[in-house]
Amino acid sequence: MSSKIFPALLLTGFLVLLIVSFKPTVVLQAVTGKSVPDTSKVVMKQYWMVFLKKGPRRNQSAADAAIIQEKHLANINRLAASGKLLVAGPFGDDGDLRGIFILDCPDSASAAALVRTDTAVQTGRLTFDVKSWWTARNCVFK
Repeated sequence: MSSKIFPALLLTGFLVLLIVSFKPTVVLQAVTGKSVPDTSKVVMKQYWMVFLKKGPRRNQSAADAAIIQEKHLANINRLAASGKLLVAGPFGDDGDLRGIFILDCPDSASAAALVRTDTAVQTGRLTFDVKSWWTARNCVFK
């Protein structure tokens, strides 16, 4: 019986050694022929997520609300063109949380200053909260 245990232990040890030394990136690179990034050197970058919420002054006429919305969208386009605004969009329901911005700024004060240039914020149709948000550099944004 011990003659069967020794080969089984050898095989188990070999499999453990194989599993521990397995490098999936090497296999992926060999199969695809493409270079695989080294994920052991992930560099994190801080961005600023802005939650836009319903503001206290939403009683404008339909015409005035349309003008505010037009200026809001123009401000979004201006901030995007400057490279500071990376993502912007509304939520799909009519809840208190209206949308988000993701900004590339040095600090929260800079992010808040940019959001305050928005006519919808200036008129009180929207308010906002700024939160620090981290992700791997070049994972989502450059």
